[in-house]
Amino acid sequence: MTSIVRPIEWAGDHLRLLDQRVLPHEERYLQCRSAEDVARAIHDMVVRGAPAIGIAAAYGLVLAAQRDPASYDAADAVLAQSRPTAINLRWALERMRRGWKARPEAATLLAEARRIHEEDLAQNLRMGELGAALLPAGARVITHCNTGALATGGHGTALGVIRSAYAQGKLAQVYATETRPWLQGARLTAWELKQEGIPSALLADGAAAYLMSREKIDWAIVGADRIAANGDTANKIGTYSLAVSAARHGVKFMVVAPSGTFDLDCPEGKAIPIEERSARELTEFRGQAVAPAGMSAINPVFDVTPAELIAAIVCEKGVIERPTRRAVATILNRP
Repeated sequence: MTSIVRPIEWAGDHLRLLDQRVLPHEERYLQCRSAEDVARAIHDMVVRGAPAIGIAAAYGLVLAAQRDPASYDAADAVLAQSRPTAINLRWALERMRRGWKARPEAATLLAEARRIHEEDLAQNLRMGELGAALLPAGARVITHCNTGALATGGHGTALGVIRSAYAQGKLAQVYATETRPWLQGARLTAWELKQEGIPSALLADGAAAYLMSREKIDWAIVGADRIAANGDTANKIGTYSLAVSAARHGVKFMVVAPSGTFDLDCPEGKAIPIEERSARELTEFRGQAVAPAGMSAINPVFDVTPAELIAAIVCEKGVIERPTRRAVATILNRP
């Protein structure tokens, strides 16, 4: 079961991106004709989700090479700065650069970008199988942010596990947090779940602990934007709170992400750079003030969940139960 959602489409001389800022009320595609257009789309949340960001950036470099091969380095730099926390962005840019150095042609870059896109979908389907195998029959799960086809090359990471479990008849109920302040859960995850008829309900971020205290929840399933060498995981703000609540209530916690999300050069979660965005995202909503004028705000986009709170990390190479530095290195075949 793959998703019917197609958020990233290559159109020969431009990249079409489903504008996730206006979902679920409008399905609008933006046309990106330069690397700068793609970088702006990534920064402005037209496209989001670590795997999708990497895929979009790869196509952005193709656009740069098609327009002016001499602009490649500048395009690489502007794309690298668009969202600093997502390791998939850096991973994709480094992979594209290796191909460019070997053969500096736009056609070579396009073939590599397409491979990155196709491999991500294949990885998601594999992770869906592995993660679904961990769930009991009649599973009730909770998820945070959006980790579906909208955030990836298709199918999804955490939401891919949910899709696969539903296709296997193992899933009874999904609870999706609204995910403040951009409401990716309310706008995007809920939209994907409704598109495919998966039984689901929406709840406020702050209601997760209450729900766990009242309902039997088997697993919390989330994605990741970067995983440190010891298994500490950076993900959308609110993930750490969800993990703490899950531990308190005996709910198992699963992280689902492709192997490109691991950063073995980053020893632990404290070393992961955390992006902070404009205070206006908290003090305003759709341009309307919701806080007193001049109110300051703290707006980190991500937080870090310690490995000790994670029951399993699922990547396309296998499942890491109770992740440790050694277990992470072993599954990635790194000394």
